[in-house]
Amino acid sequence: MIYHVVSLDVWTARPDQPYAPDSLPADGFVHCSPDEATTLAVVNAFYRDAPRPLHVLVLDEERLTARVEFEAAAPAPPPGVGEDVLFPHVFGPLDRDAVVRILEIRWDEDGRAVGLGERQGA
Repeated sequence: MIYHVVSLDVWTARPDQPYAPDSLPADGFVHCSPDEATTLAVVNAFYRDAPRPLHVLVLDEERLTARVEFEAAAPAPPPGVGEDVLFPHVFGPLDRDAVVRILEIRWDEDGRAVGLGERQGA
């Protein structure tokens, strides 16, 4: 399983089409993380000011039709993530049937992402 951070509004905007974040054309791939701990480090480095609630798509990479490659973070991994951690990059839109769960990011009182849990209202 691999993880992708998304707001629910963006994820549900076009439910009849594969999901493609705005960053796909510029970056050439969809940014994902290899596990929960790395996902939380990414959220704390890049998404602390993002509108909440914030969610994580848990993807079965074998169900994706786009190529997946595990690559080193460039220029460097976020704080708390080792240099040896490889990030899954999906070179195309995410197939909706590859999503096996949608989890909600849990935050502490200081605004840090501290865990993933079942999404509220699911």
